[in-house]
Amino acid sequence: MRTLKPLAVIKFAKKVIAKSAVVAIATIAIFFASDIAISQSAAAYPFWAQQTAPETPREATGRIVCANCHLAAKEAEVEIPQSVLPDTVFEAVVKIPYDLESQQVLGDGSKGGLNVGAVLMLPQGFKIAPEDRIPESMKEESAGVYFQEYKEGDDNVVLVGPLPGDQYQEITFPVLSPNPKTDKNIRFGKYPVHLGANRGRGQIYPTGEASNNNQIKASAAGTIASIAPQEAGGYEVTINTEDGTATDTVPAGPELIVAEGQQIAVGEALTNNPNVGGFGQMDTEVVLQSPARIAGLMAFAGGIMICQILLVIKKKQVERVQAAEMNF
Repeated sequence: MRTLKPLAVIKFAKKVIAKSAVVAIATIAIFFASDIAISQSAAAYPFWAQQTAPETPREATGRIVCANCHLAAKEAEVEIPQSVLPDTVFEAVVKIPYDLESQQVLGDGSKGGLNVGAVLMLPQGFKIAPEDRIPESMKEESAGVYFQEYKEGDDNVVLVGPLPGDQYQEITFPVLSPNPKTDKNIRFGKYPVHLGANRGRGQIYPTGEASNNNQIKASAAGTIASIAPQEAGGYEVTINTEDGTATDTVPAGPELIVAEGQQIAVGEALTNNPNVGGFGQMDTEVVLQSPARIAGLMAFAGGIMICQILLVIKKKQVERVQAAEMNF
C-alpha cells in the first residue's frame, strides 16, 4: 500500500480546505441573494395584489382586487387613443392625483410621503413595447418606471409601483398593439381596458390583519380609566365598563382624540382617521383599427364628394341648356 509523505499530506489538506471554503462562500452568497430578492418583492404593491388574487386582478364583479386592502375610494384615470393601428406604439397615460402636501402614516408610526402604484389590464395581444420600439420622447416620459407582468405569460396585464407619488402622479405606459396578420388569435375590433390605481398605504393586509393606517374605535362603552403609552409606540386604552374593564390597543401612527375620564360609547372613535390615500379604478375601450377599413372609408368619402361635384356640374349644364332654349 502506498503511503503519503507528510509534505504531500499537508498540500492535499490545503486543497480540500480551499475547495470547501469556495463551496461554503458560494452557498452563503446564493442564500443571501435569494433572501434579498424575496425581501424586495415582498415590499412592493404587486406582491400584495398577486397574493390576494394570483390568477387575475379583476374579480367577476368587475372590481380590481386592490380595493380589498385600500378601502377609501379615490379618483383614477387612464387616457388612451380611441383607436390604434396594428403593430404601433402608443401611450396609455395613468393619472393618480392627490394633495402633494398630504403625509401618510408609515409602518413605524412616523409620517412620510405617499407612494403610488397601478395595474393596467390591456386587451389580449397588447403589451409593453420593447425598448428598441419606444420613441425617445416616450422614453423620457416613462423614465424610472419598471413594468412588471402580473403573472408569467400574461404580458397584457402590467403592474407598476411603488413609486414616489410626488414624481409620478402621471405614469406613461408605452404600449405595443398586436398585428392580426402575424397573430391569428387577434381580430380587429373594440376591446376593453381596465385600470386600478392606488396612492398611499392600505388598511388591510392580505392576511386579513388591519394595518396602523386605520381609525381605532372603542370596543366597549364606559369611562376611559387610563391611557398608557407603549415602548414600541402607541397606547393601551383601558375602559371601565358595567361588566368590568376592556382594553383597546392603539398602534403607533393614529393620533388619540380622547382623554382619561371621558365617557365613550361602543364604536366611538378613539383616534383620528390617518388614511389620506385610497384606490380608484376606471374602465375604457380601445379600437384595433384595420388600415384597409380606413382606406376604404376614405375612398368611399372621396367617391361621394366626386359624385356631389358631378351632380352640381350636371345641374348647371341642364340649366344653361334650358336657358338657351327659352331665349330661342
